Amino acid sequence: MEYTFSWSAFFAGMVIMIIGAIFTVYHQKVADNLGGGVADYEKYKLAGIIACAVGLLVMLNLVNLILYFLIGSLFKL
Repeated sequence: MEYTFSWSAFFAGMVIMIIGAIFTVYHQKVADNLGGGVADYEKYKLAGIIACAVGLLVMLNLVNLILYFLIGSLFKL
């Protein structure tokens, strides 16, 4: 499988990354209102950072490549 750049994946990844960045910046307010307060700050910050990383992978269209190699190694495609 070869790498192909996709503008739609780029913009979708950009949106995911922006949402993850906003979530990371305001993680304390979200944790106070939706979670258990101070005890959940780090969990919400980690979720925002993971969203940023997933957004970067989607933005560069690497998700298809990673899944191809993972499934290929499991099922010998």
